[in-house]
Amino acid sequence: MAIARVSPPAFSSPFLIHSLLRPFSSPSSVLRPRVTRVPHHRGFAIAAALSQASPLPSADGDGAVMEAPPRPSSRRPWKPTCLYYTQGKCTMLNDTLHLEKFNHNLSTDLPVNYSAADKVKSQKLDYFLVLDLEGKVEILEFPVVMIDAQSMEFVDSFHRFVHPTVMSEQRIREYIEGKYGKFGVDRVWHDTAIPFMEVLQEFEDWIEHHKFWKKEQGGALNSAAFITCGNWDLKTKVPEQCRVSKIKLPSYFMEWINLKDIYLNFYSRRATGMMTMMRELQMPIVGSHHLGIDDAKNIARVVQRMLADGAVMQITAKRQSATGDVKFLFKNRIR
Repeated sequence: MAIARVSPPAFSSPFLIHSLLRPFSSPSSVLRPRVTRVPHHRGFAIAAALSQASPLPSADGDGAVMEAPPRPSSRRPWKPTCLYYTQGKCTMLNDTLHLEKFNHNLSTDLPVNYSAADKVKSQKLDYFLVLDLEGKVEILEFPVVMIDAQSMEFVDSFHRFVHPTVMSEQRIREYIEGKYGKFGVDRVWHDTAIPFMEVLQEFEDWIEHHKFWKKEQGGALNSAAFITCGNWDLKTKVPEQCRVSKIKLPSYFMEWINLKDIYLNFYSRRATGMMTMMRELQMPIVGSHHLGIDDAKNIARVVQRMLADGAVMQITAKRQSATGDVKFLFKNRIR
C-alpha cells in the first residue's frame, strides 16, 4: 500500500482556524485512503463513497475554502467543503463542531431543478465525468464530478491533490504557497498530495468500480465521457504529464466533450470559459475560482443547467492513438 506524503509545517494563512486542528500523526501511520465499494443507482444522488484513512489531521481550517457564494434561495447557509473528506482522509466525521462548519456532501452544491426534468433530452451516454485540472507546470489537482445524464443528479466524485514529479521541493513549496495559500488550503495539499502515477491507479480503481472501464480490456470509457471546459485538459495537459511521469497515455483519455463547443452550438453564442458561461446563465459561483474541485462543481452546475434547457452532450474530440493527432468532430467550434 502506498504511503501518502506529509510535508513539513505548512505556510500560514489568514483563512486557517488553528484552534480546531488536531495534531499530526507520525508519517509511518499515514495510509493511502481505501475506496469504499458502495454501488450507485441511476436516479439517486449519492455522496462520494470514500472511507477515512487513519490517522490524519482534521480538515478544520486549511482543508476548506472560506469563500461563501451568494445563495439567497438556499434554506441552509453555505459551508465550505472539507478537502480532507473529498480525498477520503477526514478524521473528524464524528466531531459535531467540525460537521457544522464544513460540508461533507457535494450534492448540496449541485441541486437539481426537477421542474425542468421534462425538458431533458435523451442522451447517448449515461454519465458525465466533469474534469478540471489545476497546474501549469505539472498537474497539481485532479478533480472529477460525476453527473447522471438523465436525472441531472450528482452521483459521486474523485478528488486528489497531485505531487509533482520533477520539480524541486523548494520550488514545490513556493508554487503551492502561491497557488493554494491564497485559498488557505496549502496545508491540506502538502498533507495529501501523491504522485500522478498513484492518482491514476486510484482513479482507475474508481472508474472500474463504477463499471466504466476494465483494466484487462482497456479501451474507451463505457457509457460515460469526460466533460472539460476547453480542450487543454485532455488534449494537452494529461499527455504532457504522462510524458513527465514516464507512463503511457491511458486509453480512457482518448475522447472527451468540450463544453465550450456544446455551449456554442446550443445557445448560438461563444463563451471563453466557465465564468463567462455562469455570468450569461446568471448563475452564482460556488466556492473559489481556480480551486479545482470547486471549478469542477461549477462546471457540473453549468452542465446541469444546459441539460435542463434541453442540450444534448456529445463527444467533440477524439485522439486516434496515444501519440496521434486529435480529431475535432464539430465544424462550429471554439478555436
